[in-house]
Amino acid sequence: MSKSKTPAKPIICYSVESLPTFDKVFYDNARDGMEKIDEVLVQPRDGSTFNVPAGHFFRINSIEGAQVGDLNLWNANDLNERFFSGKTRQLHASHVTTGDRLWSNLPGLRPVATITHDTLEWYGWDEDGAGIHDVIGTRCDPYTNFMLNGIDYHHCCHSNLTRALATHTEKATTEIEHHVHDVLNVFMCTGFTLDTHQYFMKASPVRPGDFIEFFAEIDLLGALSACPGGDCGSSHSDDSTPCYPLLVEIFKPSEGSLDGWSSPSPSGYSRTHGV
Repeated sequence: MSKSKTPAKPIICYSVESLPTFDKVFYDNARDGMEKIDEVLVQPRDGSTFNVPAGHFFRINSIEGAQVGDLNLWNANDLNERFFSGKTRQLHASHVTTGDRLWSNLPGLRPVATITHDTLEWYGWDEDGAGIHDVIGTRCDPYTNFMLNGIDYHHCCHSNLTRALATHTEKATTEIEHHVHDVLNVFMCTGFTLDTHQYFMKASPVRPGDFIEFFAEIDLLGALSACPGGDCGSSHSDDSTPCYPLLVEIFKPSEGSLDGWSSPSPSGYSRTHGV
């Protein structure tokens, strides 16, 4: 019997029509007149944490040069609930932008943040199939770096996020490292090669003044690493690539704009699993 590739048409795995639509008017009303209440400067090749109360906005800003960042988000009241990049990818796409939500891990499975503004939304998809803000990569880490290069490098994004979370919780890195999870690669330009389907990166188009903005659907603890790859156009983890700080800003919504709003509830699934 001769072999041939199936002519069947692809089917989108998850039908998301039943999910609440992005209510642009609601978020725009909350953004109109919002007040900045805090900021955190994330130094190059390092990481920092920040808190965002439910119903507030936060922005990640490019301020000095082309720089990508790796973002972790947790339920500020329970670190066991955290951003789930895999489910976010399945429900939206490999790269996210305005109107997309960041979902939490099982069993919570609820939106923890909604993207409300993205100055790089214009980029879309390029001729190589690359886009901005991916949820397909993990994070540069010292374990893979050691496996491939045989050296200890302590400023990979995984280590930056681990140190930041350890400082915030006042715990040893060995006690807290397991809470660091797959990231949203903020400002990163990535895709899969068309021939070998390997994950690739290219220089980010981000410039000072660009930002991505989120609405915190629940109380959030965030951690952001200013990646040692800089704009990720040439290198991944080293101390020679030009790197720049990133600025996180926290905003309080305009008075009365959230009347009637409440945080989404965790998944209503019974959790009996057929038993």
